[in-house]
Amino acid sequence: MTNPLLSNWDTPFQIPPFDQITDRDFAPAFEQALTETRANIDAITADTNVPDFANTIEALERADALLNRVLAVFYGVSGADSNETREALMREFSPKLAAFTSEIYMNADLFARIEEIWHARETLDLTEEQHRLLFVTHRGFVRAGAQLQGDERDRLKEIKQRLAVLGTQFTQNLLADEREWFMELSEADLEGLPDFVLESARSAGEEKGKDGPVVTLSRSLIVPFLQFSPRRDLREKAFEAWTARGANGGETDNRDLANETLALREERAKLLGYGSFSSYKLETEMAKTPEAVRDLLMQVWSPAVAQANADADKMTAMMREDGMNGELEPWDWHYYAEKRRKAEHDLDESALKPYLQLDRMLEAGFTCANRLFGLEFEPVNVPLYHPDCRAWNVTKDGRHMAVFVGDYFARGSKRSGAWCTTMRSQQKLEGEIRPIVLNVCNFSKPPKGKPALLSYDDARTLFHEFGHALHQMLSDVTYESLSGTSVARDFVELPSQLYEHWLEVPEVLAEFATHCDTGEAMPQDMLKRLLDAATFDQGFATVEYVASAMVDLDFHSGPAPKDAMERQAELLAEMGMPRAIRMRHATPHFAHVFAGDGYSSGYYSYMWSEVMDADAFEVFKENGVFDPATAKSLEDNILSVGGTREADQLYSAFRGRMPGVEALLKGRGLDKVA
Repeated sequence: MTNPLLSNWDTPFQIPPFDQITDRDFAPAFEQALTETRANIDAITADTNVPDFANTIEALERADALLNRVLAVFYGVSGADSNETREALMREFSPKLAAFTSEIYMNADLFARIEEIWHARETLDLTEEQHRLLFVTHRGFVRAGAQLQGDERDRLKEIKQRLAVLGTQFTQNLLADEREWFMELSEADLEGLPDFVLESARSAGEEKGKDGPVVTLSRSLIVPFLQFSPRRDLREKAFEAWTARGANGGETDNRDLANETLALREERAKLLGYGSFSSYKLETEMAKTPEAVRDLLMQVWSPAVAQANADADKMTAMMREDGMNGELEPWDWHYYAEKRRKAEHDLDESALKPYLQLDRMLEAGFTCANRLFGLEFEPVNVPLYHPDCRAWNVTKDGRHMAVFVGDYFARGSKRSGAWCTTMRSQQKLEGEIRPIVLNVCNFSKPPKGKPALLSYDDARTLFHEFGHALHQMLSDVTYESLSGTSVARDFVELPSQLYEHWLEVPEVLAEFATHCDTGEAMPQDMLKRLLDAATFDQGFATVEYVASAMVDLDFHSGPAPKDAMERQAELLAEMGMPRAIRMRHATPHFAHVFAGDGYSSGYYSYMWSEVMDADAFEVFKENGVFDPATAKSLEDNILSVGGTREADQLYSAFRGRMPGVEALLKGRGLDKVA
C-alpha cells in the first residue's frame, strides 16, 4: 500500500491526510525521506559546475523538502497527542536525526562549495534576501562544526546524538509524571471550589477513569484549585506534586539528565571555540552576550522582589486573620492572592470566567487580526489528528493565506504548556506555498454541551500563541529557512507578546466578553476593575519568571555544575529569592531548556521581547490601537519579513529606534516600586 506520508496530498489546502496516516507509516516514511535527502545532497556535491547560489544554496533549500514534511507531521502530532508507539519512535528518530544533521553539516565537499560562494558573495548579483540566506547558511555550517577535523569532529557528532537522546527522554519523563499523578477529591474536599473548578475536576476524573473529581497536574486545573481551595493540606499536596515533576526518583527522574546535558553543552561550546555555552548560543541573538542578558534581568529583579515582599506581608496578615500562624508558604500564595484580588479590586474569578468563553475569545482574536491586517477566518471541515482540533481557512482580500488549526484542551497525551508550530511553512521557492499553522493549548475541557470557559491568563495565552500564528500566516519571503518565526530567539516572542495587548483593549472586551448563559456583555464596572487589576500580583509573576531565567543563564554561562539542583539552590539564595515563591520552572521540569536546545540559555527571551512589545504598543496607543498605517508598518517591517534581516534592524525599521526597559517596568507596574 502507498504510504500516505510519501504520496501527493490531494486534500483541501494539501493538508496532511490524517484520516489515512497511521503510526506504522512514520518509520518507513522517515527512512525514505533520509534516503532522498542524502541523494539530493550527493547530487549537489557531485555537480561539476562552478558552485553558485542556485546550484548549491537554493538546491540545499530544496534537498530536505520530504524530510521536513514527514517530520512536521510526526512531531506536530507527537507533541499534542502522544502514545507509546509515538514515544518509541521519538526515541528512535532523535539520535538518527542528530547523526544525519551532523552528516550534512560536516560534509566537507558541501561546505567547500558554500565557502567558495561565501568568499565570492560581493561579486554575485544577489538580492538582499539571498545575501541573508547565504549568510545564515554559512554561519549555520560553521557553528555546527563544519571546520572541525579528526577526533574533534567525531566527538561533536557523538555529543549531538547524545543530547538528542537526553532531550527526548527529558520530555517523555516529564509527560509521564504529568500523566500519572492525580489527587482524588472526596465530597469534603470540594469546599470552596467554584462550579467551573468542580466541572473541570469531574471532567479530569472521567478522563482518568474515576467516578469522582480529581486534580491533575494540568496548569489549567491545578492553579484554580490552589486559588480557591481553603484546604491548606490539599493545596500543599497538589503544589508539591506539581513542582516535583521530573524529580520523583525512579525511571522518570530528570536530574541526572539535566546534569549530563549541561556538561555536554559546555563541551560542545568549547570544541567550537567558545568560552561557554551561553557565549555560543547568544552569538546569534539580539542580546549577543551573557552580560547583556544578566543586566536586563537584574534591572527587573530588584523592583520585582520588593513588590513581591510587600505583597507577601499583606497576605501574611490575611493568614493571621484566618487564625493561621507560621510563614506564608508557596502553596498559600495563589489562595491568598485570589482573596487579595477580590478584596482590593472586587474581582472574583468565578464571576469573571463566565464572560471569557473560548469561542468568543477566538472571535476576538480573529476580529482584531481582521481590523489590523485584513485577515478573514472561515471554519473548514477537514480530517485532523484529534477530535478536539478545529481548522479555519485564512484569507486576505480573497487570497488564501494559511490554514489555521487550533487544539485547545488538556489531555493526558498532550505535553504541558502552550505552543505554536507549523505543519508546512511559507515559501515561494517552489511556487506560492502557504503555511499550515497549529496552536496548541491546555485549557480545561468543559462537560459535554457546555462552553469552555477561560481564566484571564488563559485568554492571554490564547492571544499570545495566536500572535505567533500571525507571524507565520503573514510571512511573505522566498526561502523557507527565513520564513515566519525563523528569527532570533529573543525576537520571536515580540509578535506574540505584542498581540496580547489587544486583549486589554476595552472595546475588544466590551464586544466579546459576553456571559455564557445570558449573552450579556461584561458589566462596565467589572471591565474597569479587570483592566485596573492588570498589574496585580506582578511582583510574584516577575520573580518566578526571572528566577528561572537567571538559573538558566547561570547554568550555561560558566563551568557546567556537577549538581544542577545544588547550584540552583545556591543561586536563588544569592539572589534573595522570596521564600514563598518557587521558580516558575525548576530544573527537573524546565522543558524550555532541557527538552532541546531551543530556549537553552534563552529563557530570558520572553523578557527581552517584552521590552520591545511594551514599547511597540505605545505606538498603537499614540496612533490608535487599530490604526491602519501603524498596523501596515508592523506587517511590512516585522510580521511579513521573517528573518530576512537582523532583528534590531527589523525593530528599528518599525519603531525608528531601539527601546529601553522603562516601558516594561511600567507595563508590569514596577516602575514606582522603591
